[in-house]
Amino acid sequence: MDRGPAGGRRVDLELMRTPPPKERADAARNRAKVLEAAAALFARHGVESVSMDAVATAAGVGKGTLFRRFGDKAGLAVALLDERERDLQNAILSGPAPLGPGGGDAAVRASERLHAFADAYLDYVLDHLSLVRMSETASPGARYRIGAYGFWHRHLTILLDQTVPDAEATAHGLLAVLGAEHLTAMVESLGRERARAAVHTLFDVAGGVV
Repeated sequence: MDRGPAGGRRVDLELMRTPPPKERADAARNRAKVLEAAAALFARHGVESVSMDAVATAAGVGKGTLFRRFGDKAGLAVALLDERERDLQNAILSGPAPLGPGGGDAAVRASERLHAFADAYLDYVLDHLSLVRMSETASPGARYRIGAYGFWHRHLTILLDQTVPDAEATAHGLLAVLGAEHLTAMVESLGRERARAAVHTLFDVAGGVV
């Protein structure tokens, strides 16, 4: 049975949650304008076809301001994904079972929470595949420097620790198949449903079907 992220484990996971940006009200308004403009342009033209110049013009800010704030288009992608990642993290920490711990006394099986995570994470990535891919591949190792990766890894480690001898290593292995670059290749070759089914098969094997 799933013992859940109790005690220090839950505290660790809470501390790893992606924090919302802390900024002045005027900076927050400008940030919102930029992200709204970027999201609209990306949706209309595709991520690869949109330049930083186009985003700056649409948002009504200077190009220098945009580069100082976000660095490059990958930085914009990370900022656009932050809120969606926080929503998923909050659901894992305190949402209804099986993705979250739920509010009842009945324990949730580790396998149920593993598969709920796989489904929720796939929904998130596949709905924003180009953005996630850009954020993860902007530079070597970019995916592992994004704070959210540590959160996903810790969550899976906590669940897998009950059923496999090296949960930490296995969690890395499962997250590897959820990388945006890998999922892009799978979806292009197999389609979304077969890619999703393959991920769940791997989660079954890794989790010992508990």
